[in-house]
Amino acid sequence: MKHSIPAFLAGAAALAGAALLPGCMNKAMVGNENTVQGTVQVCSSCHGPEGRNGDSTFPILAGQQHDYLVVQLKSFRDHTRADPHAHTYMWGMAAKLTDPMIDGVATYYSKQAPAAPTEQDPALVNAGRTLFAQGVTASDIPACAACHGDNAAGSDATPRLASQHRLYLQQQLHAFQVNSRANETMHENAKNLAPQQIDEVTAYLASLK
Repeated sequence: MKHSIPAFLAGAAALAGAALLPGCMNKAMVGNENTVQGTVQVCSSCHGPEGRNGDSTFPILAGQQHDYLVVQLKSFRDHTRADPHAHTYMWGMAAKLTDPMIDGVATYYSKQAPAAPTEQDPALVNAGRTLFAQGVTASDIPACAACHGDNAAGSDATPRLASQHRLYLQQQLHAFQVNSRANETMHENAKNLAPQQIDEVTAYLASLK
């Protein structure tokens, strides 16, 4: 003979389970937030508090596009971004990051106020402004603004460049040119840039708010 659970007991069990669920979810959320905060604290040793740092070896992360950060962190973790600085600094740091942790870290930095612009040589800034907005047709150099936006704020997986460290931007453009940072689009866009043009466009970008 089958014995059924009395209706009032079944109802009580369901209510008890429902009461426990929010508590479990809250603990999971708090645990995830703590993990993200712990990871951000480690990141700050190079990238600075809230992602604003004074060392041009490492990029400013504050105000960077969320989707771009997600793509880069996964590339570091998967070793598909292999430029020298990525290999030296980020492969090990990103090795144990889970997708939820990556999303949490990207969300944190994308919500921070961007760094302040830095003062640059006005002549370089003016020349860089023209290069960024118009490109150089004769040299097959496209306008950077076509992808990065008129104010270099980026969008989705296209990065913000405004107020980034000038020297860091120079390093990345050189890496794109020689394909040590593999990106077909950026290699094509950067390969014809002369050293003077790199100086100009990076000075302009560093000067932007």
